[in-house]
Amino acid sequence: MNMILTSTVFFQGGTIPQRYTCDGSDISPPLAWSGLPDGTKSLVLIVDDPDAPDPAAPKMTWVHWVLYNLPPIAGELPEAIPAKVLPPGTLHGMNDWKRTGYGGPCPPVGCHRYFFKLYALDAVLPDLGGPAKAVVEKAMQGHILGHAELMGQYHRNR
Repeated sequence: MNMILTSTVFFQGGTIPQRYTCDGSDISPPLAWSGLPDGTKSLVLIVDDPDAPDPAAPKMTWVHWVLYNLPPIAGELPEAIPAKVLPPGTLHGMNDWKRTGYGGPCPPVGCHRYFFKLYALDAVLPDLGGPAKAVVEKAMQGHILGHAELMGQYHRNR
């Protein structure tokens, strides 16, 4: 069985509704997963935009959300999940706004792609102290059992 990551508010390659962006309520969308590999001890969720700042000439990948040590039994994250309600043991990494938590799509120009990436690990990572995405990715090395991805798009109408 393959890992699957889904949302009830947008489909693979579809448009992320405005409600989940800086033009709306800027809340996290609902996410659900299934098909975790045997031996999964924790999950990592990374949401990023490789099209920043301009999809015609991308210069960086903008990080929107980093969670690690999600317990595999959780199975989902509801819409607008606050930090204090995350599954027990879940830790935050830092996004590119230099804060923890979800920061929704807010592209300065063009239509951007947003990748919601879920990794199944054979270990629980140590507390990395509010790390950047790169620190979490380094800690994951050698522990990834599986991976699922959901991509949504957003274009601001202004």
